[in-house]
Amino acid sequence: MAADSPNASSAIFAANRARGSVTFDVHLVDGKTRRRELHESGSLRVRFPSPEDHGLSAMFVNTAGGAAGGDRFDIDIAVGEGTSLTVTTAAAEKVYRSHGPSAEINIALKAAAGAHLSWLPQETILFDRSRTERRIDIDLDASASLVVCEIVIFGRAAMGEKLLTGAFIDRWRLRRGGKLVFAETVRLDGDFSAKLARPAIANGGLAIGTALIVPGDEALVERIREAADSFGGEVGISCWNGFAMARFCAQDAAKLRVDMMNVLARSGAALPRLWLN
Repeated sequence: MAADSPNASSAIFAANRARGSVTFDVHLVDGKTRRRELHESGSLRVRFPSPEDHGLSAMFVNTAGGAAGGDRFDIDIAVGEGTSLTVTTAAAEKVYRSHGPSAEINIALKAAAGAHLSWLPQETILFDRSRTERRIDIDLDASASLVVCEIVIFGRAAMGEKLLTGAFIDRWRLRRGGKLVFAETVRLDGDFSAKLARPAIANGGLAIGTALIVPGDEALVERIREAADSFGGEVGISCWNGFAMARFCAQDAAKLRVDMMNVLARSGAALPRLWLN
């Protein structure tokens, strides 16, 4: 096979793709949440700052410096009975352009009886011609609690960058007590600028976000709505099937981040220190 042939180029490209995998679980030790089993491979790492009184914090680091087409990252976290874990990332995750294949991100979160899990990564920034497929599967015991947030930014507007074309597929599934209570797939592809400009999609917004809170009820919804006058973007909040969900959309990613922090604070979630820097 000639070194400059299309097949050879594809093989070289595939061989140089980033792979990363982290699997770990936490359990109680003398009433405190502590790490138990941990397996890391490839460019994905997780670090645990100084232990806390009861809970534990974890921070993911992608040593590949971002994701590009053909990369794959897998995360599997199990939170044991009665434990409390907060997870974040060291920085915003950047997804760069692709020559064809998608960057794959697979996240599996499990929480046992009486456990609490906060999944609070920093933003995901999509670059022009990026292709992303993300899957988030959550399995909760009926008595477990959860806060999940995700922010997606379509191009770095402050740097004069625009996301003109690409693909973004985001699949969420939430099971509680073994029952599927929430399922959603967001699919955006082709001409991003034109689609994001549509009133029914983002009405010109350049950043979107979702916060999922379990359990969630009308009292929580009303508590969040009390902050409506302070929001810098659009925020919608509702509850059903025992959980609450807030949706965010803004033309300014910084304002959306502030809105997300406001909602998380009113939900009772403790923000990671990295969010406050």
